[in-house]
Amino acid sequence: MVYEALRPETGRDVPKAHVSMVSRRNRLTLGIAADDTSALRAAVNSYLRWADVAVRVGREVKR
Repeated sequence: MVYEALRPETGRDVPKAHVSMVSRRNRLTLGIAADDTSALRAAVNSYLRWADVAVRVGREVKR
């Protein structure tokens, strides 16, 4: 579920950062490469926030 929610974001061209994503056996691995620490922090924060939202929405839908 989280993989499908984040997949469209990994295809976007984002200045200063590149994100790859692999899903295997119910585990999601993100690879984030950035030009500088500010871009890395922004990318990490964004993807963690989006993943958290996807999990919360999934839990609400199951109710």
